[in-house]
Amino acid sequence: MVGRESVSQAKIEQTLDLTKNINEKKIIAIFDVTGMPAAALQKIKYELYGTADLKSVKKSMLLKAVDASEKNSLKEYVVGQPGIIFTTMNPFKLYKVIQKSKTNVTAKAGDIAPNDIEVKAGPTELMPGPAISTLSKAGLQSKVEGGKIAVLKDKVVAKAGDKITAELASVLSMLKIEPMEVGLNLKAVYEDGVIYTSDILSIDEEQVLNDMVSGYHRAINLSIESGFITKEAVPIMITKAFNEARSLALEAGIVSKDIIGEILAKAVAEMKSVEDKVGPIKVEETKEEVVSENTEVKE
Repeated sequence: MVGRESVSQAKIEQTLDLTKNINEKKIIAIFDVTGMPAAALQKIKYELYGTADLKSVKKSMLLKAVDASEKNSLKEYVVGQPGIIFTTMNPFKLYKVIQKSKTNVTAKAGDIAPNDIEVKAGPTELMPGPAISTLSKAGLQSKVEGGKIAVLKDKVVAKAGDKITAELASVLSMLKIEPMEVGLNLKAVYEDGVIYTSDILSIDEEQVLNDMVSGYHRAINLSIESGFITKEAVPIMITKAFNEARSLALEAGIVSKDIIGEILAKAVAEMKSVEDKVGPIKVEETKEEVVSENTEVKE
């Protein structure tokens, strides 16, 4: 009787201590390790060592601790075989570290396909024999090439969400296809009163960067088109205004030192165009023009 009381008291103290940590820590993550091998869990603990405190906790105890805390909104994310992480790491960085720690393994009968599973056409390492029949049962067309079995056409053997059958699991294992991702399943991260779920945390960094660059260029274009002056747009606006002024001067025949070369080039081009149509143009100088020209040179 005394032993049972001491065990119950220990559980109560553990739950209270857990509730205290939940209240005091600023960033808290809830995860699920259902189906995760112990080795994989140790790997992520090693990855997070020094930056996060990862605890695997009985579901009943974690539910009580979260429910009694000031952050009881996390209760709905305590599912499966849960655990909790206390950290100072940014939620998005934490998610990225956890995702990188995941590994791929072969599928077992009863597993749910996380994505479409496709077998690509091409040679395999399988020897002719019963394997041809096994592949056929999975809907794969094959033949023997160079003493080995080759798959003739690409084939999606399972859609995302499909249950993996024993036959398909065998085929995928034979072909060394590892479609199942094993790792910590982060359900939610709490920070400053905000809960980030995995769908929010799983951002495509490259796409975000591209969107930022695209947004920047669009803002510059809007600034230029609307005439709204910003320091980023000013150099482009000045260049645009200069080019427009030069084009206007060329069209109107207005002479300025900035475009005199282009005006002369344009005149020569027009002269050659006329010559092509009517023949060479002879320029005759009058005596007065020569005298005037020589006088100007002397000056």
